[in-house]
Amino acid sequence: MVALYRFLLLILLTLPAQAERCVVDDINHTVCLPKPAERIIALSPGATELLFAAGAGSKVIAAVTFSDFPEAAKALPRIGSYNRFDMEAIVAAQPDLIIAWKEGNPREQVAQLRDLGLPVYHGDQRDFQDIASTIKRLGVLAGTEQEANAEANRFLEGIEHFRQKYEDAAPVRAFYQVWVNPLMTANKNHFIGHALTLCGGENIFGELPRLTPRIGVEAVLAADPEVIIAGGMAEDDPGWLDAWRPFSNLTAVQRDNLFFVPPSTLQRPSPRLLDGIELLCRNLETARGRR
Repeated sequence: MVALYRFLLLILLTLPAQAERCVVDDINHTVCLPKPAERIIALSPGATELLFAAGAGSKVIAAVTFSDFPEAAKALPRIGSYNRFDMEAIVAAQPDLIIAWKEGNPREQVAQLRDLGLPVYHGDQRDFQDIASTIKRLGVLAGTEQEANAEANRFLEGIEHFRQKYEDAAPVRAFYQVWVNPLMTANKNHFIGHALTLCGGENIFGELPRLTPRIGVEAVLAADPEVIIAGGMAEDDPGWLDAWRPFSNLTAVQRDNLFFVPPSTLQRPSPRLLDGIELLCRNLETARGRR
């Protein structure tokens, strides 16, 4: 019995201490946790989806409004919206990790959270590799590496499928409408722009410097896209497209190439982007058939 005790004690003494978990986020800050996160708050709907994709859904304790996927996310307590959150509620929840959205969250509030000593990971996914990398890094912070790596790889394999399928497709001049008032689109460096390119689309505003530039109706009319794709105020509301129908000189209107894509599938940087890309590619293929 004494020998067995000494053997077990030797094993315990030689086991490595749980390693600190560190990743570099998308603003080049190193985020380190002494152990896997157990109480995570997501400050954007996209961040919520990425956490669930990384296998950390059970560790998310609160999220912002419109965090509606997967189904379990709908039941999460709300701590405000992505552009104005409830600081007192966040602090009271005692999170050990916060996932922020670099381009969408109010910088002063995120800075306040960091000043309070709360670990903040800043996300800024601009292309497909960024999305996969974020899933993997969140897996490291949450201790769910195996599931996160598998999902990241599945996502990239899906992207490669579309790349091969449409690499020789004839170009289609396209306008993607991100928002209505002000009228906004996405340039070629935004993941939406990458999705257009993947499907053989030619983004008529791809060269604009801002990721999500504001434009005027006159600019769309002058560019005369062959296709107009829009999200909307809701998942099944194609109303934004109706505003383009009176412009009968537009090629997109003449050929009835006005297509709706549910916004959450193409405007959130998550693996569900594959669903949006599938619909987007199908729409552009329809437009090719109407030439």
